[in-house]
Amino acid sequence: HLLQSSQRLRLMIHRTPLPADLAAADNVEIARANLAQPATLIDAVGGVDVVVHFAGKLFFPRPERFLPETNMKWFSNLTDAALAAGVGRLVLISSPHGEGPTSPQQPATGRVDRQPFSVHARTRLAEERLLLERSEGTDTTPVILRLGMVYGPGILMIEAARWLAKRRMLAVWSEPTWYHMLSTIDYLRATEAAVLRPGIRGIYHVGDQVPVTLQEFLDRACDAWNTPRPWRVPVWTVYAAAQVCEWYARLFGAPSPLTKDFITIGRMPHFGDTARMRAELLSQLVHPSLETGIATLR
Repeated sequence: HLLQSSQRLRLMIHRTPLPADLAAADNVEIARANLAQPATLIDAVGGVDVVVHFAGKLFFPRPERFLPETNMKWFSNLTDAALAAGVGRLVLISSPHGEGPTSPQQPATGRVDRQPFSVHARTRLAEERLLLERSEGTDTTPVILRLGMVYGPGILMIEAARWLAKRRMLAVWSEPTWYHMLSTIDYLRATEAAVLRPGIRGIYHVGDQVPVTLQEFLDRACDAWNTPRPWRVPVWTVYAAAQVCEWYARLFGAPSPLTKDFITIGRMPHFGDTARMRAELLSQLVHPSLETGIATLR
């Protein structure tokens, strides 16, 4: 998204190399570092104006064991390095799940004093608290983007759903679950604004303007893909499938495409108050609702 701009970009990698065209871009510099090793982060963030953090680990069994390390400790290491280097702004990509179940009638408003029941949500909320607390009184401005569910071509979960739908294997629980949606282009524009726009600070809920349920989104997505709509199944069968995936992953040392905690956070209805986003980040969205955004999935 920013390759066509005049911005100089330093992209941090660990083991996986960047795509060749991205690595070869004139305004891209590659920094190799390891979030688990603080000493490797010093050069990675040195001389940088803004750091954007969107790293994590998914699809492995027993997330309660690794998420405190990958979500909290790794971000703690990055925050310490950014503060020591005097980075001007640290942008954390997060989600509204930290406030627990929310809805269009009672949206998330930027609170950080909740205790969500998903491990993913608890550790993401802990990251937010860490950033706000450690940056207080420093030269580093904290920015937290609580994104709705980003949809569009190439998004991992969306492509997984498409793969399953083509094979008539996509299923969802019957209970309607509110989801706040966000198109890929509007996610990119919001993040660009968070990086470049003066005066940005604190927590922003980023999403479109018309709430939908997860079930409605998947139905509409399948229509766009010309595939059968997802099966409606009892929620216990989804948890059972996740348990089987975790058992298999632990037995063979493989990734787990589903975990029980991933289902728990997926079942959490969420919708954020976007008034601050519209006032300070994006006054207009390219896709203010799924009505126009769904075409990006075709």
